[in-house]
Amino acid sequence: MNERLLIDYKTLELIKQFVPRDEALTSISDFFAALGDNTRLKIISALSISEMCVTDLSLSLRINQTTVSHQLKNLRSIGAVKVRRQGKISFYSLRDATLIEIMNKAVNFV
Repeated sequence: MNERLLIDYKTLELIKQFVPRDEALTSISDFFAALGDNTRLKIISALSISEMCVTDLSLSLRINQTTVSHQLKNLRSIGAVKVRRQGKISFYSLRDATLIEIMNKAVNFV
């Protein structure tokens, strides 16, 4: 098989330079997979408004507490949310505003 590139070498070098490495691609893929769930998207949307505990999230979103806890664990694993303890209660919030920007861009895109 004798295939030839139709792009120039400058373009090829840019591709080699800017296409993320496998390790980064895995992290990006994991991030988007975590966002690929309606329950997690509801939780992210709620947390974009206010820091909340599991009970508040469960009651306000009408989602079982066990489900909320499980989904928060998934969101913590990708670094999307952070937790702050106050006595026996854990309060969850978004790690930073970047996730809100991504959500807004997704809404505008679709």
